[in-house]
Amino acid sequence: MSKNNQRASQPKPLHILFADDEVPLQELIADELPRMGFTVTVCPDGPTAVAAIEKNVFDCIVVDLDMPGLNGIQVIERCKQLSPGTEAIVLTGKASKDTAIAALRLGAFDYLQKPCTLVELQTRLRRVAEKRELTRQLQALQLRLARVEGQAQMVGSHPLMQRVKSLIAKVAPSGSNVLILGETGTGKELVARAIHEQSERADKPFLAVNCGAFPENLIESELFGHRKGAFTGAEENRAGLFEVVDGGTLFLDEVGELPKSMQAKLLRVLESGEVRRVGDTQPFKVDVRIVCATHRNLPQLVEAGEFRQDLWYRINTFVVELPPLRERKDDLPELARHLLLRHRPQAKSMAEPFTPEALALLRGYEWPGNIRELANVVEHAAILADGLPIREIDLPQHLLQPRAPGSLRKGILSLRELEAQAIQAALDRHAGNKTAAANELGISIKTLYNKLGQELGLRAA
Repeated sequence: MSKNNQRASQPKPLHILFADDEVPLQELIADELPRMGFTVTVCPDGPTAVAAIEKNVFDCIVVDLDMPGLNGIQVIERCKQLSPGTEAIVLTGKASKDTAIAALRLGAFDYLQKPCTLVELQTRLRRVAEKRELTRQLQALQLRLARVEGQAQMVGSHPLMQRVKSLIAKVAPSGSNVLILGETGTGKELVARAIHEQSERADKPFLAVNCGAFPENLIESELFGHRKGAFTGAEENRAGLFEVVDGGTLFLDEVGELPKSMQAKLLRVLESGEVRRVGDTQPFKVDVRIVCATHRNLPQLVEAGEFRQDLWYRINTFVVELPPLRERKDDLPELARHLLLRHRPQAKSMAEPFTPEALALLRGYEWPGNIRELANVVEHAAILADGLPIREIDLPQHLLQPRAPGSLRKGILSLRELEAQAIQAALDRHAGNKTAAANELGISIKTLYNKLGQELGLRAA
């Protein structure tokens, strides 16, 4: 290992254990890693390393695969038993990478082939630091989210929902890839969270990403990360979402919106379990469960050549299909009550927080926007109502004057109706792709979402 490291901005200190039986290398690491901003414990062999791991918690261990007493694989196995959150980097002097790959399968973060430079080791350690910091931030955000939302609750007793709950209970512990199908607004992310929470990964990160929300030139960087200087604007190394959620579950919503080039790269990750940052030459292992969702007809997209057939086979190992709200209207009172409690906690003590007339209006509507639209309606009513129960007059105007989904009154149209008609037509032309619809309408995606959040009764709200 040569001494050609360049000083860079100091990372957040990590506590490193370094184990190798080469004395000159031990001395070099003991001198150089503290200068890079790390604290380091140097061990000459496997048994000494294990003894240190049994007494201390390390952020990362760097171990040679060929050491006396215990080899690097055995040290990693013991470390993962005692401290599953500790990352491992392996060093190998063999021309063959088979042993290093075996270490990666045990959960090692990365490997280096000797002889290597201090710069290469420093780069790996900085990646470990980035991953741990991003994971810490993500866990903090998830804790805050859990305090607000609680655990994922699948509300409803309709037979269609009972089947969904049964499927979730069966597939969650399996670790298989899951594809969630259903119209926009039916609660696909809620199902993905429920699958995660009922799995063995429940204590690991869960992250949801809308594949249609990123420009095509940025989606690869968002998912896989990038190196500094990999492209214009890449001013620092950045971990991708696969790296951030390592060990947990990644929910890819609207997976049908992925460009063909990204479909190929996603397939490669699913088949190999390896991710390569944009601008990097070496991939690294990740352990991520994938849950996908879409409102689009993927078999039709496959037939049209817009979606890869091999990726389709990969992601639909197990399918959960969500019914639209109009097919389970018996759940409306329970759903409306559940949503109202977010805004009016005092409704919990009431036998019925909606008047019979208000419930009749809710039942009579076809809910083109499904539960997402119901949530908007309930929030509207909670703001407008002077008290409880929620009355008919507290509900949005389009429920008071019901019409068929997507249709407008005959005669002269109001400006609001013309706007709704234009937005709905654009969404229909682009199969619900909001980015494409916004571009056609000449408005920003944020403006489109704001308008969809109003009471326009649109199918892709």
